[in-house]
Amino acid sequence: MGALEGKVALVTGAARGQGRSHARTLAAAGADIIAIDICAQLESVPYPMATPDDLAETVSEVEALGRRIVAVQADVRDDEAMTKATDFGVVELGRLDIVVANAGIISSDSNRITRTQAFRDVLDVNLTGVFVTVEAARPHLIEGGRGGAIVLTSSLAGLRSLGAGHGYTESKHGVVGLMRSLAIELAPHYIRVNSVHPTTVNTPMIMNEHVYRQFRPDLESPSREDAESALSTMNLIPVPYVEVADISGAILFLVSDTGRYITGVTLPIDAGALLK
Repeated sequence: MGALEGKVALVTGAARGQGRSHARTLAAAGADIIAIDICAQLESVPYPMATPDDLAETVSEVEALGRRIVAVQADVRDDEAMTKATDFGVVELGRLDIVVANAGIISSDSNRITRTQAFRDVLDVNLTGVFVTVEAARPHLIEGGRGGAIVLTSSLAGLRSLGAGHGYTESKHGVVGLMRSLAIELAPHYIRVNSVHPTTVNTPMIMNEHVYRQFRPDLESPSREDAESALSTMNLIPVPYVEVADISGAILFLVSDTGRYITGVTLPIDAGALLK
């Protein structure tokens, strides 16, 4: 029997990258999944975002593990849409025990997008979207009367500044404050709240030309290999990035009974980057 047998987990940003990995990992441990993703492009995001086909692939991978999954396209910034998606998932799967508020973006200004709009988009998705996700899930967790676990995806940028980034550092610092407030508020209901703080992760959000240029501005058209050489200097362990499974494993630890008395923690999965 898996560590999460009989439980239901909600994961945002579930169509690909970290979110898909988290859904797959929790399903492998026995959980049924409510998978939510916008599956649409935001104008200020300089790389291709997830698609409905990506979300369908997440569904296939979870079902291949013998678990049930409800997949909904919804925008984490939209209170009504998130409430409807969460309510629908709970009706279909019967309960809610775990929330992984993972959806996040990197933004950029351009000829069409101002710095202010780029900043707003990042704050709206990375911070307000996390709040909206928890608000949609909160009644189900409390009314279930079984306690629960919430993990908010922050970043290395939530524990130290990584410089200008159109609101990314600011949003991820905000996630830490939200996590601590929620941990205090929800502890009487035996609901634990923690945040995870990855260094660079090998996902489409990072592995794209826009990010390569941020790390190698000295090159006109940097390759992935060019960027990896710069990324390796960020971490104490000289790797350019960690893998999605590394973050998923940490989340599984936090939401399972192994971590049953861990709450209010900022957990780095950073290859030692905080010590650099």
